[in-house]
Amino acid sequence: MEPINEILKERLEKIKSFRDKQLDIYGGRFLPVDSIADTLNHFEEGKKVRLAGRLMAIRGHGKSSFGDLKDQTGRVQIYLKLDVVGEEKYHLFQKLDLGDILGVEGTLFTSKMGEKSVKIESYQLLSKIVQILPEKWHGLKDVEIRYRRRYVDLIVNDDVRKTFKLRSDIIRSIRRFLDAKGFMEVETPMMQQIPGGAKAEPFKTHHRALHLDLYLRVAPELYLKRLLVGGFEKVYEINRNFRNEGISIKHNPEFTMLELYQSYADMTDMMNITEEMISGLVKEIHGGETLTYGDKELSFARPWKRISFYDALKEKTGVDWRNNPNIRNEAERLKVKLDANYDDVDILNEVFDEYVEPNLVNPTFVVDYPLIMSPLAKRKSGTEDLTERFELFVSHMELANAFSELNDPEDQRGRFMKQKEAIGEHKVIDEDFLMALEYGMPPAGGLGIGIDRLVMLLTNQHSIRDVILFPQLKPEVQEEEPKA
Repeated sequence: MEPINEILKERLEKIKSFRDKQLDIYGGRFLPVDSIADTLNHFEEGKKVRLAGRLMAIRGHGKSSFGDLKDQTGRVQIYLKLDVVGEEKYHLFQKLDLGDILGVEGTLFTSKMGEKSVKIESYQLLSKIVQILPEKWHGLKDVEIRYRRRYVDLIVNDDVRKTFKLRSDIIRSIRRFLDAKGFMEVETPMMQQIPGGAKAEPFKTHHRALHLDLYLRVAPELYLKRLLVGGFEKVYEINRNFRNEGISIKHNPEFTMLELYQSYADMTDMMNITEEMISGLVKEIHGGETLTYGDKELSFARPWKRISFYDALKEKTGVDWRNNPNIRNEAERLKVKLDANYDDVDILNEVFDEYVEPNLVNPTFVVDYPLIMSPLAKRKSGTEDLTERFELFVSHMELANAFSELNDPEDQRGRFMKQKEAIGEHKVIDEDFLMALEYGMPPAGGLGIGIDRLVMLLTNQHSIRDVILFPQLKPEVQEEEPKA
C-alpha cells in the first residue's frame, strides 16, 4: 500500500494542475432537486434527476465509468459515458478522488446487474477533497480520532450518522409530546450571576462591560420557577448545562437537559409524564415496550418499579442509614472510597452508587429521598427528614430527577442558610429567587431528564461521546518534530 504522505503529495500536485488549467474545483450554487433516498424509493426508468453528494467509489471501464454518489439520505450508483458527457468531463471524472463532492444531472435506469442507477448527462465538481478518506475506523486509537474529527466519522460511518439523525428525531418527538400537553417552550439565561438549581461546580467567566463575574448555568431550575410565579403554568426548556466536573462515559461538562414545570401538580404527575413520554419514545423507535441495551432486554411496560432510597440502601448494605450519626464510619467500614471533604450528602450518594445503582436494570423510580439531599423539594407529608422526590434509573444509569417543588419561602430560606453554613461563606444565596417565592409560587411538579443519556439508551450506545457530536476531550498530544 502506498504511504499516505505520498498519496497526499500526489493529490496536492493534482490540485495544482487543476488550478493551472483554471478548472473551477470549488464550484458554487447547485441546489439538488431530489434526494438519493427519494430517487430510489420512487424510481422511474427514464426520469430526470438532479442530485448532489460525495463520490464514494469509482470504477472505470474504458469509455464508460461507474461510481457511487452519497448524500445524507443514501447512496446511488452513477454511470458516465464518454460520448455523453464529452471527452474533457469524462477524463476529469477519471482523475477525481474518493470524497470529492459533485452535483449531477441525468436519467434513471437499471443496470445489467439489476442495480438502480443514474446515467449522467452533466456534472459539476463542487468541492475537491485534499485529505484522504479512511476505509473504516478500527481500534482504540481510531475511536479517539473519530471524536476529534467527527466530520470524517460522519462521512464514512453510516451508523454514526443514523444515531445523530435519531437524536434529532427524539428531541423533536419530546417537543411534540409536551406541546400537545399544553407546555410552552421557553429560554432562560445561560450566564447567571448566582449559579443555582443543582449542587455542582460552575464554570466562571467575566463580563468586561459590566465589570461582573458570571457563571455558566449548572441548571435552569430557579429561573423556570420564577416563570411559575409570573403566571405561566406549564413551561419547559431543552437546555445546555455546564458543570466543571469530571469526564467519563456518562459525563460531559457540557450536556443537554429537558426541564419542565407544571403548576398545581406534584411528583406523582411527574412520574406519569416520565413514564408516558419515555414509553412512547420506546414504542416509536423500537415498535414495542422493550428494547435491547447491551446484553440486556429492558421492559418499559407501565407501571415502573418503585423503591425507597433508605430501604434500598439498607437491603443492599445491611445498615440503617436514616438518622444515622455515623455515616462516614459506616461507609468506610463498607470500604466505599471517600474524599476527605465529602459531606453526608456526598457519602450517601457514593454508597448508593456502589451498592444500589448496579442492581437497577429495568426502569425504577427511587423515591423518598432524604431532605439533606433535596434542598428544593417539598417534605413528604408526615415526615421531617424525607422529601417528595424521585430519581429514575435505567440500566444502572440515572436518567431523570423530579420533585414536588418547595414553594414555602421561609422553609426555602432556611435550607439555603444550612447549605451556606455547610459549604462556607463563599456560598451566595439567591435573594431574588426567594423574593419571587414571596410573591407566591403555586404548588408544582418539576422534572429534569438527561437528553444525552436518554439518547444513549434509545440508540444502544454506551458512551456519552457517541451521542454528542463534539464531546469535550483532553488536548491532543502533538508529536515533536524530529531534531536535525
